[in-house]
Amino acid sequence: MATFNLPRKMTIRAHGQRVVLVHSRRDRPEHTLMKALLWALYLPDYPDAKIELRIGDRYKPDVVELDDYGEPVFWAEAGKVGRDKIRSVARRFRDTHIAIAKWDARLTPIEAIVSEAVEGLDRTAPFDLIRFPPDSYDRFMGDRGEITVDHTGLEWLRIGAFS
Repeated sequence: MATFNLPRKMTIRAHGQRVVLVHSRRDRPEHTLMKALLWALYLPDYPDAKIELRIGDRYKPDVVELDDYGEPVFWAEAGKVGRDKIRSVARRFRDTHIAIAKWDARLTPIEAIVSEAVEGLDRTAPFDLIRFPPDSYDRFMGDRGEITVDHTGLEWLRIGAFS
C-alpha cells in the first residue's frame, strides 16, 4: 500500500525537461510514480522520451522514445507485465532498449520470465530490470516535482544480448 499521495495532475521535472503527469484513479500511486521515475532515469539517454504515448501498436508502453520513422528505440514498462507481452515486444523490436520496473519486488522472478521470453531471439539492444524501493517517493521526488534518480541508487540488472 502506498505511503504517499499523488495529486490528479502534477508537473514533474528532470534534466531540464518537464511534463504534466496525470494520475488515474484506476492506477495505483506506485504505478504512476514508477512511470515518472522511469522517464527521469532514462531521460539522459533518451531525451525525447514520452510517458503514455500511443504508438499504433497492440501494446502501449508506459515510457517510450521513437526514432524518426516512428519505431521505438526505448520502451519501458512499470509494474505488472506478462510473458506474452515481453516476448511480443522483444521479438518485434529487437533493436529496442527495453526496461521493466517493479515496485519493492525481487528481480529474480521477472528475470526468469524475461530470460524465457527472449530465449532464441537475436536481440541487439539491452533489457533492464529495475526495483524501485518503497521509499522512492521520499528519496527521488522533490517538493516541486523535480526528480533526481540514477542507477546508482537502485537495485537493477541488465540481461539479454546487446551490441
